[in-house]
Amino acid sequence: MTALVIGDVVTDILTVHEGPLAIGSDTIARVRTAGGGSAANTAVWLAAAGSPVAFAGVAGADEPGDARIAELQAAGVITSIRRVPGVATGSVVVLTSDAERTMFTDRGANRLLSREDVERALALPSLRHLHLSAYVLFDEDCAPAGRYALEEAHRRGLTTSLDAASAAPLQSRGGPKFLASVPPVDLLFANLDEAQVLGSTNPADLRQHAKAAVVKAGPAGATYADAAQTAAAPATPVAKIVDPTGAGDAFAAGFLTAWLTGRPPAEALAAGNTLGARAVQNLGARP
Repeated sequence: MTALVIGDVVTDILTVHEGPLAIGSDTIARVRTAGGGSAANTAVWLAAAGSPVAFAGVAGADEPGDARIAELQAAGVITSIRRVPGVATGSVVVLTSDAERTMFTDRGANRLLSREDVERALALPSLRHLHLSAYVLFDEDCAPAGRYALEEAHRRGLTTSLDAASAAPLQSRGGPKFLASVPPVDLLFANLDEAQVLGSTNPADLRQHAKAAVVKAGPAGATYADAAQTAAAPATPVAKIVDPTGAGDAFAAGFLTAWLTGRPPAEALAAGNTLGARAVQNLGARP
């Protein structure tokens, strides 16, 4: 059975700087270009964890789009990606150090995700679960498609999960008010900053619109709550953090790989922590 991930695919222009930024001057950094996008990253990490996975989104009919699709397919991800002439594939400039990252985002073709794109993806065979990145819901152009994806997946009997994605857009949309506008899901992922914006860092308090919630706390591990139980797992030790980009995407993939095979929440949290720890030791957002 296959998990379907819907959301953004972008080109990451990754800039890893040493020490604080010298505003108005020069800062020594390593710069590389690679595939990115929270949803696309999660799909690749799911494939790396051995889970059958498909990704659905929109890319430009351009060379970056060609490269991003080729990367996904080479990683073992089934793709349902509409190409749009005259619109650029999304791109993100990522400024990152050993513990923090700041992003400048041009969503490009990702903004054009439509209900038809969702329907085409949901027609793929053997789907069991839909995972949606909240970045889709932050954009008024494609938010209707994101809400439809969650509603239609539920109607078809799929389980669903939502990644809260980013604290700043959540804050600008009112946190709990935003969550109340989203169709209920089976599983909500949030890091500490996102959970705080949504109202609480206790996963039990985030269950108004989800059957279960997971709060990722970095070096403090992760916690889980549903109607029947709570669980926690310590962080996987990391010798050196190279780049935190994509760590939350990797965590979601690790958790879902375990959760979808029926493993208990504590084991799923541990699996998420393991992939998250692997991610922060890589340069870039993918394995």
